[in-house]
Amino acid sequence: MHATDLHVVLGAGPAGSTLAGELARRGHTVRLVDRSGTGATPDGVTRTRGDVGTVDGARAVIKGAAVVYHCVNVAYHQQIDVMPGIQDAVLGAVRAEGARLVVLDTLYPYGETHGRVMTEDTPWNATSAKGRMRAALDTKYLAAHRDGHARVVLGRSADFVGPGVLNSTLGGTVFPGALTGTEVLGLGDIDLPHSYTDIRDVAAGLATLGEHPDGDGRVWHLPTAPARTTREVFQQIERQVGQPLKTTIMSEPRPFGPFDEVFMGSYAELFYQHTEPQVMDSTAIQEAFGLKPIALDTTLDDTLGWYRSFLARTRH
Repeated sequence: MHATDLHVVLGAGPAGSTLAGELARRGHTVRLVDRSGTGATPDGVTRTRGDVGTVDGARAVIKGAAVVYHCVNVAYHQQIDVMPGIQDAVLGAVRAEGARLVVLDTLYPYGETHGRVMTEDTPWNATSAKGRMRAALDTKYLAAHRDGHARVVLGRSADFVGPGVLNSTLGGTVFPGALTGTEVLGLGDIDLPHSYTDIRDVAAGLATLGEHPDGDGRVWHLPTAPARTTREVFQQIERQVGQPLKTTIMSEPRPFGPFDEVFMGSYAELFYQHTEPQVMDSTAIQEAFGLKPIALDTTLDDTLGWYRSFLARTRH
């Protein structure tokens, strides 16, 4: 892997943007692709407009790439209709261009684990439509690798948290309220342990997989700090902001704040993630590549700092 190799990141949400910045800091040539081609772009990164809904569209934007990172996501209620087509386009494109593919993945394929710790060996028992869809995608990715059609590796993340993360259970419904003394949302049973992955660890994990072809052909859990209960997370935020949180507990899915009716209707089938422990173990990637997740307290501190400046910007 040469520093001059081109790394192409598909999707410019929090994960794709943070990853593009991480790759640039590591000295790679980086192209960040999304449908608009505009917006804040990390230092050292070239931003390009593109549509990866077709093989031709995907080939056009990954041309010359050594490694392609699939961080494209779509609205919850569109995922089942749209994600399989994007997979076919991206797989077809990397196969035609001879690039390696690193896929950002979720814990959904495991389904309900009844509180058992999730490792890379946990069976895929999803019963939700989105979980089954993700499991089918992952089966196809791994088969493409096994059959020699494309070189593929998958990196699974728990719920995102961190600078720039808005639409996550530990994002826009928690940090603004914590800083302004307004409502903070807790989902389900906040006394259950719940893994949260720092978006910068998502980036570091994916970038490391991109640099290490010896990790290909399997699923890895991206570096994630040890799980705490969501209540403990809230208590740590209280200590950091110096005031109690005004917490509202949502015991069953309903619209709230940035989560509108369409979103919550589509998310309802995944609400089990807040009614049983969600504990993800990332020992494998940490030991294989010497990665260490950011401490959760540091994550919360840095995220509060980001939200302070975000709220200041949005007030002007």
